[in-house]
Amino acid sequence: MRLILFVTSALALFLSELNSTVHAQQSKWSLALHGGAGVISKDLPDSMKQLYYEGLEEALSVGEEILSEGGSALEAVEMTVRSLEDNPLFNAGRGAVYTNEGTHELDAAIMDGSTLAAGAITGVTTVKNPISLARNVMTDSRHVLFSGAGAETFADQTGVERVDNSYYDTKRRYEQWKRAQQQSNLGKENVIPDEYKYGTVGAVALDKDGKLAAATSTGGMTNKRFGRVGDVPIIGSGTFANHVAAISATGWGEQIMKNVSANTIANYMEFNGSTLEEAMDFVLTERLNPGDAGFIGVDHEGNISMQMNTVGMFRGSIDSHGNRTVMIWENE
Repeated sequence: MRLILFVTSALALFLSELNSTVHAQQSKWSLALHGGAGVISKDLPDSMKQLYYEGLEEALSVGEEILSEGGSALEAVEMTVRSLEDNPLFNAGRGAVYTNEGTHELDAAIMDGSTLAAGAITGVTTVKNPISLARNVMTDSRHVLFSGAGAETFADQTGVERVDNSYYDTKRRYEQWKRAQQQSNLGKENVIPDEYKYGTVGAVALDKDGKLAAATSTGGMTNKRFGRVGDVPIIGSGTFANHVAAISATGWGEQIMKNVSANTIANYMEFNGSTLEEAMDFVLTERLNPGDAGFIGVDHEGNISMQMNTVGMFRGSIDSHGNRTVMIWENE
């Protein structure tokens, strides 16, 4: 009888611990973000480094607060990206680069991994936070992608904040554009300096309900021509989320699009049984060329991966266990 009671008691304890473990896994949350990848010189002045670190930390804190209080992954990635859009250091929202015509055209996308619902916009010129308009496309329309004048008309029907196109002007981006214009005048338009190709912000998250989401926003490529669209608003290329993982890309949009990169990472995991780390490494080393891109991702278990084959990538992550990191280069 004592043996039976002992076994019964031990089994009950085991089941209790198992349930506690499962509950802990279900309540786990994770967040990662990026502020663009490319040739980021380590000779960057300390004052500028500090500003970048502070900007990344601030955006992380926005998402952390939402997730730690039980908010959704969708809300977390939208608001995290909004923080980066409002920071003139990054090529999205306030700090968007200039087009060939000397104006600004912005793209953004968001995706709910639990339903595969997605929303995207491209070529908007008067929306303060493009990522919020992208979310409105997902929730308030029966479409996925609106472009140009159509996206602006849709914005008229929503409550998103509007601004004059000059709101996005910054001295730094203007100087980049003038240099790009000089390249064009010298007949070197097809020789694109690396600093002109890259620049995006993004966030990926897993919430306490086990749902994944991804969001990405960009001002595009410096001196881009009439109607050019990059990878960001193309669902599956620069932005993707499903039940396996959430991915946001940054880098040379044309290369990322050709390889449908974000979706390829998730598919490699699902159909090959690979980890997020392995899948991301596969795309960066076997599908893309050195210097092409960087990715952030989180899987359904809360594992985070942030990898690039560029010199650097502004990035950061936080999870429910208190693991927090903010980095620019590979080894810091």
